[in-house]
Amino acid sequence: MDDTSNGTYLTLDGFVELHKYRYVYFMIMFTVYILIICCNSTIICLIWIHKTLHEPMYIFIAALLLNSVFYSTNIYPKLLADFLSEKQTITYPFCPFQAFIYYSLAASEFLLLAAMSYDRYVSICKPLQYPAIMRKTTVILLLVLAWLVPLCELTVSVVLYANLKICSFTLKGIFCNNSIYSIQCVRSVTLAIYGVFMLLNMALFPLLFILFTYTRILIISYRSSKTVRRKAAQTCLPHLLVLINFSCFITYDIIIVRLESDFPKVARFIMTLLIITYHPLFNPIIYGLKMKEISKHLTRILNHIKLHR
Repeated sequence: MDDTSNGTYLTLDGFVELHKYRYVYFMIMFTVYILIICCNSTIICLIWIHKTLHEPMYIFIAALLLNSVFYSTNIYPKLLADFLSEKQTITYPFCPFQAFIYYSLAASEFLLLAAMSYDRYVSICKPLQYPAIMRKTTVILLLVLAWLVPLCELTVSVVLYANLKICSFTLKGIFCNNSIYSIQCVRSVTLAIYGVFMLLNMALFPLLFILFTYTRILIISYRSSKTVRRKAAQTCLPHLLVLINFSCFITYDIIIVRLESDFPKVARFIMTLLIITYHPLFNPIIYGLKMKEISKHLTRILNHIKLHR
């Protein structure tokens, strides 16, 4: 523990061989962070600029990629600073705040994926009603709810957590996540129950809704023409890939971090780096390559750059 006039400092004990590889870690993760910002921002700008992409599906994709930028920015600047620091510490007030933003954005991702699955369901299963259902106001409402609901629900958990005393000042991680619950003097039953409620409300229920909508799409497209099946495959496959990837991340966070599984420090460190690296980079690559309209605009930009060299 390190007490100063700024408050209590927690030690981040999840780093491996930092004294030996600090500059290697820094260069790799700094490069990854720049790639995350550039890749996500490029597709967001494409959707913003081109009016042909001003459709609900692409607006949801832009929101998902913007969410990835916020998610990375919540972690990377502090992580990069820790790689170069002699002590890897974080102030106690900032630690719950980082965890709050981290899980708020993670929950928003699930809700955005649920909104995208609903959009695809209406588009493929109810094409004649699509313009009436997926109006501009509906899209805005779904976006607002996707970001606002997690913020409100997690604010309650922060209030509950603020009243608890801490007895340990070492976190088994490289940033603040569920591991902050392991430093409590006494485990709060109320907080644990509310945690289960949030998990159901912001992860499991949206996941079940997504699986239901894609099952319905699969059944209807199987009974329909080849054109409908092709459309379903082209637009739904990227969303499913992102969903599977993100579900693996949530599973790791619950099993390894929240339940404090006996997991080797090196493996935990590598897994954490892979999650904060792979997921934010995976989304723009998948949508850039698999979404026909986005891929077409990206190809035009690349061809334009080649011509002016």
